[in-house]
Amino acid sequence: MKKSVTLADIGKELGVSTVTVSKALSGQKGVSEPLREKIRKLADDMGYQRPERSVRAEGHITFGVIVAERYLEEMHSFYWKMYQELTAKAMAKDCFTLLEVVDAEAEQALQLPRVLTQHRADGLIVMGAFARPYVRVLAEETDVPLVALDTTIETGGRSFDAVVSDNIRGGYIMTNYLYELGHRKIGFVGTVLATQSIEERYLGFLRSGIEHGMTRENIVVSPDRDKTEGIIDMNRFFNVRPENMPTAFFCNCDVTAQRLIRKLESMGYRVPEDISVVGFDNFVVDDFDMIGITTYEINVSAMVAKAVHVLRHTIDNPAYSNGISYINGKFILRGSAKRIGPPIPFEAERDAGPLSV
Repeated sequence: MKKSVTLADIGKELGVSTVTVSKALSGQKGVSEPLREKIRKLADDMGYQRPERSVRAEGHITFGVIVAERYLEEMHSFYWKMYQELTAKAMAKDCFTLLEVVDAEAEQALQLPRVLTQHRADGLIVMGAFARPYVRVLAEETDVPLVALDTTIETGGRSFDAVVSDNIRGGYIMTNYLYELGHRKIGFVGTVLATQSIEERYLGFLRSGIEHGMTRENIVVSPDRDKTEGIIDMNRFFNVRPENMPTAFFCNCDVTAQRLIRKLESMGYRVPEDISVVGFDNFVVDDFDMIGITTYEINVSAMVAKAVHVLRHTIDNPAYSNGISYINGKFILRGSAKRIGPPIPFEAERDAGPLSV
């Protein structure tokens, strides 16, 4: 079967970027008229098939939504909740959503989602992170407006509109809270670089630690999942040892916090009497009947509403751009952490000494 001509193929022939080709063929600004005509003529000569928006012709707007299969391993996953919110917000704006789950094989083979290749959507929401090579191909080949949700997409010098939680600030707040409770040795549980959100929450953890005079001896980092598969596995990971046990842990998400609590209790520790645990997301599966987890709640409703707003406007006006939107979350106090001593002061407070009148 003959391979269909892509935007990248046209750009390669003329020595221009895929973005330039897309703008030229869709009538967007930023391309000179002589170059626009040259691109259009070459596209026709090469047999490029321009997408036909059948759903749009019927007066409807359809949002394609793609998510990696690894994020939906559990029926009660965070991304199922996010997609349900997304569907409701889109319908309130007279838009429909079409979900496509991208499995690991398709992601590794760099296969574009059918919602794009079959021209079934007027815009695309990328929900959660994908492998960098896949993101690169997706960014090069998509010819509909794209918004990233709970991740960012920046590749080839091009940034797409995105809506994310304030992960760094949230990680900073949660770690500050543990220092406020008197903890000096604090562990981070999460596979750094597995996803952008874990990386950012770890950066917030490090920022707080640096500001509190954290030393190498007072930090423990344990992975919680495989970088490729992305599945949280208490048996393979969660490398916590009695001889190097922190008095508190900040977990990159509540599901990880839930698994850590189970592991600690299987080792004979009590939470929070012996060890404090805090999480992130304000989301656990329904069968978790242990102590409530102190956490940082992501404002899923506000994130989804913003993503719908941005994509809807971009479909109507391709020149519209909102950049990256950071949505604030909030601290949720429950019973999984306890005070063990006086607050650990910030380094700046130590250096400044007592305030003079």
